[in-house]
Amino acid sequence: MDVTVVGSGPNGLAAAVVCARAGLSVQVLEAQPTFGGGARTAADPEFTGVSHDICSAVHPLALASPFFAEFDLRARGVELVVPEVSYGNPLDGLPAAIAYRDLNRTCAELQHGAGWRRLLGPLVEHSEAVVGFLLGDKRSVPSGVGTVARLGLRMAGQGTPAWDAGLAGADARALYTGVAAHTISRLPSLTSAGAGMLLATLGHTVGWPVPVGGSQAITDALIVDLRAHGGQLTAGTEVTTPPTGTVVFDTAPTALLSIYGAALPPRYAKALRRYRFGSAAAKVDFVLSDEIPWADPRLAAAPTLHLGGDRAQMAHAEAEVAAGRHAAQPMVLAAQSHLTDPSRIDAAGRRPLWAYAHVPAGSTVDQTAAVTAAVERFAPGFRDIVVATRSVPAAGLAEHNANYVGGDIGVGGNNAWRALVGPTPRWDPWSTPLPGVYVCSAATPPGAGVHGMAGYYAARSLLRREFGIRELPSLAP
Repeated sequence: MDVTVVGSGPNGLAAAVVCARAGLSVQVLEAQPTFGGGARTAADPEFTGVSHDICSAVHPLALASPFFAEFDLRARGVELVVPEVSYGNPLDGLPAAIAYRDLNRTCAELQHGAGWRRLLGPLVEHSEAVVGFLLGDKRSVPSGVGTVARLGLRMAGQGTPAWDAGLAGADARALYTGVAAHTISRLPSLTSAGAGMLLATLGHTVGWPVPVGGSQAITDALIVDLRAHGGQLTAGTEVTTPPTGTVVFDTAPTALLSIYGAALPPRYAKALRRYRFGSAAAKVDFVLSDEIPWADPRLAAAPTLHLGGDRAQMAHAEAEVAAGRHAAQPMVLAAQSHLTDPSRIDAAGRRPLWAYAHVPAGSTVDQTAAVTAAVERFAPGFRDIVVATRSVPAAGLAEHNANYVGGDIGVGGNNAWRALVGPTPRWDPWSTPLPGVYVCSAATPPGAGVHGMAGYYAARSLLRREFGIRELPSLAP
């Protein structure tokens, strides 16, 4: 076997697809019984007509990333439904802040829409340069230098304590902060600002689509292509000893410590032992009997919701989590996927609600009550439509995906420094000091997200270094 990929998340499958299309023999080994890592969907254990996304649920990067743009999920039968509303942020005693795909409509409904337009308008107009830079390898000259400069200024403005000066209005500030909070990190920061700029820009360009059938549809499309090019996949196989040949790890970089042991160069081993994971997410899935009774009825059309209140409340909650404390009102992300995918509703009218609460690393606390309260806060009567809940505390997420150490769904990659240099400072951050061994998880540039780019860059690196292949294969169907 020319290449072994350990882990079947989107990055691992992307690396495998590129290598297989380059004519190499490829195998993927997955410890879990199912493939997909952070892009999996499973039926509810009791109400089997209702399905839950195991990790990610909404996928703006599935349309925007250069890897998926060329791979063309839609041409492969993956139906990515783009809603009119990208995301919504309810507020106490005020109308909700709504980000429509239409920038003009968004600005018209915000009390301070002019500030939102100044912040995002130039980036939306040149979104390809924004995506190219933030999902780039950070080692190539970016295109659209002027747009990248404008992006940098906005990141600096929204990534420092002076962030209020650059964006007026409680509604606009909350709308941006909810997107920035996806990084599960202190607010403000350059890390959260970068994620916020990318995701908010995509909200007004490609939108925030939901795949019909759940996130598993993306994984399945990658698997079909891999098998069509001779790739092999094996589930339920945990790698504990070094595979032969060239190896790509779509895992936490610390996994190399137990697999390679004394074979690791001492300095690299020391760096891996010092690798730090971030704050965590606790998962709560609901089965509901009816639509959520939102106080602001416009939220009934929003598949993605940021339930953290206003900017100050979200920043306080994230600061508490970063300090190792549970927030009284944690930041909660929720998704009503059935709004764009009615197939998620069973014959009895039951439907799923996907949710995460941000918590300290390693938390063992069941967040069902906290997430329920977060929804009830903006939708009185929510408790009355809850049929069942499925909770996984942060400490238990690693049982579903070993990469999520302590519940860190960003694998330590939600960090501006990591997005630049990788797990340890290296010019080629997807390589390791071990001959023929590479890493392609979210711990490597460009960081977390279902975009496949880390796998693409790792494959590009190993094809050149190990096989002398400099021209990458086409990814088109």
